[in-house]
Amino acid sequence: MSRKSCFLIGHREASEKIYPALYTAIEEHIARYGVSEFMVGRYGGFDRLVVKAVKIAKQSHPEVELTLLLPYHPAERPIPVPDGFDSTYILRAWKGTRKVAIVRANRYMVDHTDFLIAYAWRPTSNARDLLEYARKRREKVSSG
Repeated sequence: MSRKSCFLIGHREASEKIYPALYTAIEEHIARYGVSEFMVGRYGGFDRLVVKAVKIAKQSHPEVELTLLLPYHPAERPIPVPDGFDSTYILRAWKGTRKVAIVRANRYMVDHTDFLIAYAWRPTSNARDLLEYARKRREKVSSG
């Protein structure tokens, strides 16, 4: 069985109220879809909830790994693997601002992971834009 991966993205303002649904989605992706690697950034409330949920899921599923996505190389100050993560993934070549690098890294993850779990309710946000990108990409792959 090949290794399955899942990228998670959501709003910085995510409330603890979504935690039960998020944890359930993570457990379902492990048990039903065979996901063994979860990838997430660390820029806000949603990302913190993901780390919490995956750390707890790992207690029952020790084969699961949590990877921190770094959208650009932190040349100014190298970052050790933070507590709770198994590894980091740095998107190597980036040009432009850090904001552009984050958008580019998110799209890269959609293009190179098997699943996406998104918490995107605001009509204008990077998370919502990425969800639309993923939907269009899925339609393109399905039809051609």
